[in-house]
Amino acid sequence: MGMTPEFQESRSTSPFHEFFRTEAAGGALLVACACAALIVANSGSADSYRRLLATTISIAGEGRGLSLTVHQWINDGLMALFFLLVGLEIKREALAGELVSPRQAALPIAGAIGGMVVPAFIYFMTNGGGIESRGWAIPVATDIAFALGVLALVAPGAPSGLKIFLAALAIVDDMGAVLVIALFYTGAITWGALGMAGLILLLLIALNVLRIRRLTPYLVLGLGLWFFVHESGVHATIAGVLLAFAIPTRTRINATEFSAKARGLLDHFDRTETGDLLVLTSKGQQEAIIGLERASEQVTAPLLRLEHALHGFSAFVVMPLFACSNAGVGLSGSSGGTVTLAVILGLAIGKPLGITCAALAAVRLRLASLPDGVSWTALHGCAWLGGIGFTMSLFIATLAFDGTSLLDSAKVGILAGSIVSGVVGAMVVRRGTRSVTSL
Repeated sequence: MGMTPEFQESRSTSPFHEFFRTEAAGGALLVACACAALIVANSGSADSYRRLLATTISIAGEGRGLSLTVHQWINDGLMALFFLLVGLEIKREALAGELVSPRQAALPIAGAIGGMVVPAFIYFMTNGGGIESRGWAIPVATDIAFALGVLALVAPGAPSGLKIFLAALAIVDDMGAVLVIALFYTGAITWGALGMAGLILLLLIALNVLRIRRLTPYLVLGLGLWFFVHESGVHATIAGVLLAFAIPTRTRINATEFSAKARGLLDHFDRTETGDLLVLTSKGQQEAIIGLERASEQVTAPLLRLEHALHGFSAFVVMPLFACSNAGVGLSGSSGGTVTLAVILGLAIGKPLGITCAALAAVRLRLASLPDGVSWTALHGCAWLGGIGFTMSLFIATLAFDGTSLLDSAKVGILAGSIVSGVVGAMVVRRGTRSVTSL
């Protein structure tokens, strides 16, 4: 039986499909911004580009004011919003999404773990000790926007199970990257500031326990949390994840109550029609619309409202600015070396190998099963797409090598490894999805 147009429309506007479309479009913009930054950094405007990023911007005046460069405001400030979105996505998926069922979650979790362990091992084996070893976490990350963008471009008709696998894999991967940053890339701790951050976190939890659903108090306290986490020596973006876990998921009314309210309001809307089909002339219809807006707000979890508000801003503002400020590496002055090689091998060999082998082991051990309509070839292609580590890899590289000559070497490795992974992944996915479609 075919689907009605109304049903098809409702499917196409589901939260996951909206998420997929936004990430795919954001990935395309990310590519453009990364290319632009790379071109500028290797042109006659390179010095102006670097001076702009080094410009200091101060807020709050003297005393407890905060002075950061443009580059730091993007990496420490705007990226906290990106991490807030990551935290919201992780929480949603764990409570009501693809990670809620152990068997559903087993395949992407296994793939993500394999895709973190194997690249880190390859990096260590390639690099050995010394300061270079600080970059071990650079190839463990997957860029969700780039990966989903390539998948949407080369296989727009791919099975939804393949898209969900890749999205869930990248989300679990982000979770691992957040833990890595918190545990291994934190500087000297200022305990007074950390104590204040802990107190604000307790206040956020109290708001949740008291069933406060308005987002404003959470966001105001979140700003304070970000400031004190930044001052404590823990990387400021961790504040975004902590705030996400405090955002409530409870709704004021349940689905049954909303349905009853909405039907009553729609009936009222129909009864108060004036005959000219103009809502402007019917006070009753205007009241019904306002009532529907309120009912919709009451049935929508604060977590979903905030995630929806942040998604476009993160994809089309935060991440492009991050790409513009971090992808601009001068290729002529980059010597490559073991760091570059280790990152390339980690992303382009370790990621696809680790993800595929871990997923295969999970299926063979009967912990998970392949999604419907997904072949091993297509899944292996997604494992290659997992080697596109642009955003998070650049972020970790900055934490590991900021102020050293190794940072540019790491960036060259990230760009090269991500390009190789993306090109090979695109070809393998296209072949895998074609073979399934032709059956």
